[in-house]
Amino acid sequence: MAVSMRDLDSAFQGAGQKAGLEIWRIENFRPVPVPKSSYGKFFTGDSYIILKTTALKTGAFRYDIHYWLGKDTSQDEAGAAAIKTVELDAALGGRAVQYREVQGHETEKFLSYFKPCIIPQEGGVASGFKHAEVEEHKTRMFVCKGKHVVHVKEVPFARSSLNHDDIFILDTKSKIFQFNGSNSSIQERAKALEVVQYIKDTYHDGKCEIAAIEDGKLMADAETGEFWGFFGGFAPLPRKTTSEEDNSAATIPTKLLRVVKGQAVPFETNALKRELLDTNSCYVLDCGLEVFVWMGRNTSLDERKSASAAAEELVAGPSRPKAHIIRVIEGFETVMFRSKFDSWPSTTDVTVSEDGRGKVAALLKRQGFNVKGLLKAAPVKEEQQPFIDCTGNLQVWRIDGQDKTLIPPNEQSKFYSGDCYMFQYTYPGEDKEEYLIGTWFGRQSIEDERGAAITLVNKMAESLKGQAVQARIYEGKEPIQFFSIFQSFIVFKGGISSGYKKYISENGIADDTYTEDGLALFRVQGSGPDNMQAIQVDPVGTSLNSSYCYILLSGTTVFTWSGNLTTSEDHELIERQLDLIKPNVQSKPQKEGSESEQFWNLLGGKCEYPSHKLAKEAESDPHLFSCAFSKGSLKLTEIFNFSQDDLMTEDIFVLDCHSEIFVWIGQQVDSKSKMQALTIGEKFLEQDFLLEKLSRETPIYVVMEGTEPSFLTRFFIWDSAKSTMHGNSFQRKLAIVKNGIMPTVDKPKRRSSTSYGGRSSVPDKSQRSRSMSFSPDRVRVRGRSPAFNALAANFENSNARNLSTPPPVVRKLYPKSVTPDSIKLAPRSTAIAALTTTFDQPQQSTPSRTPPKEPSPKTPKTPSELNGKENSNSMSSRIEALTIQEDVKEGEAEDEEGLPMYPYERLKINSPEPVSDIDVTKRETYLSSAEFREKFGMTKEGFYKLPKWKQNKQKMALHLF
Repeated sequence: MAVSMRDLDSAFQGAGQKAGLEIWRIENFRPVPVPKSSYGKFFTGDSYIILKTTALKTGAFRYDIHYWLGKDTSQDEAGAAAIKTVELDAALGGRAVQYREVQGHETEKFLSYFKPCIIPQEGGVASGFKHAEVEEHKTRMFVCKGKHVVHVKEVPFARSSLNHDDIFILDTKSKIFQFNGSNSSIQERAKALEVVQYIKDTYHDGKCEIAAIEDGKLMADAETGEFWGFFGGFAPLPRKTTSEEDNSAATIPTKLLRVVKGQAVPFETNALKRELLDTNSCYVLDCGLEVFVWMGRNTSLDERKSASAAAEELVAGPSRPKAHIIRVIEGFETVMFRSKFDSWPSTTDVTVSEDGRGKVAALLKRQGFNVKGLLKAAPVKEEQQPFIDCTGNLQVWRIDGQDKTLIPPNEQSKFYSGDCYMFQYTYPGEDKEEYLIGTWFGRQSIEDERGAAITLVNKMAESLKGQAVQARIYEGKEPIQFFSIFQSFIVFKGGISSGYKKYISENGIADDTYTEDGLALFRVQGSGPDNMQAIQVDPVGTSLNSSYCYILLSGTTVFTWSGNLTTSEDHELIERQLDLIKPNVQSKPQKEGSESEQFWNLLGGKCEYPSHKLAKEAESDPHLFSCAFSKGSLKLTEIFNFSQDDLMTEDIFVLDCHSEIFVWIGQQVDSKSKMQALTIGEKFLEQDFLLEKLSRETPIYVVMEGTEPSFLTRFFIWDSAKSTMHGNSFQRKLAIVKNGIMPTVDKPKRRSSTSYGGRSSVPDKSQRSRSMSFSPDRVRVRGRSPAFNALAANFENSNARNLSTPPPVVRKLYPKSVTPDSIKLAPRSTAIAALTTTFDQPQQSTPSRTPPKEPSPKTPKTPSELNGKENSNSMSSRIEALTIQEDVKEGEAEDEEGLPMYPYERLKINSPEPVSDIDVTKRETYLSSAEFREKFGMTKEGFYKLPKWKQNKQKMALHLF
């Protein structure tokens, strides 16, 4: 689309550069910015343009443009608003979705910007912003409609305006009455109360009484009598008559029209397909109550304006129902528009839009305008956070047929791909124990055992009386919360359950279950010791990837392979995972490009393999949906610009984050619907309402109101008190509006220790210390040296949770009020410094630890302070030289020339003042000779003569690995 300066109104300069709302009013056919203090105030005689800019996780902006037409606005002003909206889209690079909003028939998306409602005022541009004279309060009556957003319309102050189906607000000088029609829903009544609060604050300075009147209550109380007194006393209400508005919902056949020379011409087609839309043309898709205008990427600004005018003319006829006009640009079609077609390709070319936006930016820059923010922002790189307290107690069961088998703590992080598992994780909440229970389905697991796992978890949920969050997780789709509570996680091929063994036997399938003596290849992945995995893959060269480290086992032969794109942190993880899979062995390190012949022979020979990281489902911007599930049919309504108050206690909601979904169940939902929560989640994935190609194996969480975990509440500004309120939505809201208080139930105390499957489900304080997660038995099984066993035993707790090496670090408990914007990511050096340690708490039996020392004047300076800095290669060479000096006699001085030395307290992985710019896999090399001997009880030469696995054990004991 060609753009010239005359096409762009100067009022739109700088529009859309940051997230939020921007509003212009049409004055003398030109857009004039509205002061922010007047946002939400509309006049019936005016036309407005509203731009909503949303910052997405991808770093891009999404634009929605609405032009609002008051009921008394002139045709010329309305036309100007429609044309200027097209110009604003051009100024934004041609990517916005444009909506026509008519007073009284606004879209829910538009109304969501101005919660709880908009109440247009009489008047127009001539008097709109003049200071109004203080007038005597005028009694007015409004009708309210809507469960999620409220459509408010002023109606005549007369008995004939009332009916049984709607909710009415009578605003008098001293009191505001809400009349609830007998056929109105609880949710509609609660939303109308938000309007009552708005009227109270806006027109009464927050100082007036509130009364709720129930239809059919007659003269049961004084307030009811007072209400009917305004209408001359009570009299039965007539039945609501069918209005023209109701008839407007009559179905109109969907038809596609092509815009030719400003006229919408019928376009004959048997089926709607994307291929019908030509990028050089504009089209109108008439769906009755919705009329879409599709603008091809190569159409001119004038063509787009004429297409918009053709759509306006189409809906202007007297016999037409009130319709929304929605204008979309090629490449940025809405889900609703795409859903009207029988077929739509999965990919669209939007790079042209970025190019167009760049041209607009360049044009404005040449004219001297500020173009900051016009181009696509860089994606926000966020390290995944678990948002869960990781100091709790974990129990895991393997499903065997229709039964379950409790897995010993030292084996509970080792899963088999052919099996199903269930788990219960208990962790400390704000004021009570919180529970996460769920199932994990291996890729090769059988349906019978999957069904048994779901049944057993449902029984567990019943035993916890609805206090648990339930999760359904598939292999390969595990969320960060799952990995974080396991800390280290290993998946072996095959299965050991009775159901899996029977299945492969009956179907003649070769059993590839992992055995210690066989050939096995593991891919090591994860972001640190508190989130690491080893996944068994096919032992062939094509399974390798330059971005990962691998462990190759063949009997007693062990290779570790490091891809060229891996980091020192990755190399640290491979040593830790090797200690779990094959302890007490010396591995043969292999670097990509210099592998031994034996290594390739075991993998069947050299071959090509990928280098890019395995793609994970990225978390997208969340969408909230209200659900109605009946007879296997799921109906969804999206809640725009949602907040916690949109979660009605009578309803079921789905929060879709793409990488995982949450099914939220209100306290007032009937028990039958609660039992169908998982089915609703599965139906949601199957239906794929947003056409985002959701995987059927996406993790599903079922959350009961009042048990919301932090990894859900982070998407809201959360007040936990609202989840523990008495009554239905209307009763709760009424108590707040009338009294300004929230009627809360007594908060449940921490549950006493209960058992499920014969094990305590609530840890004691010692169990919550993840720094004491070994057991003496485990130490002996691992075959550590006697000296190390003696040292470790002082810190062991036989009742503590037993996890993989190393024990996890105590993670921060994220508060329920946390929001994504409030989390600041720690620098990488800090993350490394916070790596898991074995012995956090000093004990009397621990070898004496020197307090932090001030660096002495003789301490060598850091590399950045040296005049002649060594590059990373020479530094690595220096370190390697230390590791092979085995001929130096015991006690001789060590060659430290050129190596920076640091105090032990700064080299520890949990140091409050960690050293940067060091090789984190060889922290011990930066110790002085004296301090090294003090800590390790030997010289560096003696230490490096030890097998690698023994070196690692000693370094772990001293927090140096």
